Amino acid sequence: MFTKLYKRIRLLKNIGKEPYSSLYKILGFCPENIHLYEQAFLHKSSSVESGDGRWLNNERLEFLGDAVLDAIVADIVYKHFQNKREGFLTNTRSKIVQRETLNRIAVELGLDKMVVYSAKLSSHNNHMYGNALEALIGAIYLDQGYKVCYHFIQDVMIKKYIDIDTIARKEVNFKSSLIEWSQKNKLEISFDLIESFTDNDGNPVFQTGVTLSDTQIGVGIGYSKKESQQSAAKMAIKKLRTDKTFQQFISELKKKKTGENTAEHEFEELPEEAMENNGQEEISAETASAKTASAEETKAETAQEAVPAEN
Repeated sequence: MFTKLYKRIRLLKNIGKEPYSSLYKILGFCPENIHLYEQAFLHKSSSVESGDGRWLNNERLEFLGDAVLDAIVADIVYKHFQNKREGFLTNTRSKIVQRETLNRIAVELGLDKMVVYSAKLSSHNNHMYGNALEALIGAIYLDQGYKVCYHFIQDVMIKKYIDIDTIARKEVNFKSSLIEWSQKNKLEISFDLIESFTDNDGNPVFQTGVTLSDTQIGVGIGYSKKESQQSAAKMAIKKLRTDKTFQQFISELKKKKTGENTAEHEFEELPEEAMENNGQEEISAETASAKTASAEETKAETAQEAVPAEN
């Protein structure tokens, strides 16, 4: 009782002050430890030195918020889709917590007006607002606990700004994600048509390769150039996300070309491979290979038929 009364008095005392006023409109409650929230909006480009010599910014809170967000979204998705399998649940969670989605929600919440960053840093094509949202979640968790954090993610972030059923059906644009990732890391990437042919039914088939700095990292086939590019990008992203040896190679290549180090979470920001699509299993790599082999056999047979018989 006394705790509630104290919080009520505190709210009335600070509600007209900034940043309490702006945070109350976003969160629906008045923060206890305002310093946590101020740090959540402090980008590393504007780090400040504390009294004990530590540099303060929102990266540690972002790390915490990312883990809390993953756990809570997993619980929400698990309860919402009671008959779906693990692959679908993983893919849906990934779409909700991906940087593009978080960045959009952060801007709609108005966090772009609260983040403090260096004037030299451009916010264009940058996920600093989505990162700040994760840091804010970390601040809420430390300040108010898990239940309040759950309420914020479920009732503010998801119910107001995300349609779970719609986002679950949304297909990931692997090509765009791969291009955005390569631009962010200053690495050259290209999609090249390897060949085109027809399958047994006479349908055109395209085979595309993805090359990253002169190294082929993915090959895909499809019944259109766009489909083959998406398939190739998906294979490339899977390799970048899961192949530790290749990750080391890319990190060294980036260091050599740009002089910059690769962040620990850089590869994790790439979208996870979609396991299901609108409730249907996607074509597996084995099936794709079989189609290619079948098409190759058709090409070979056609070539043999075209050779004139010897007299």
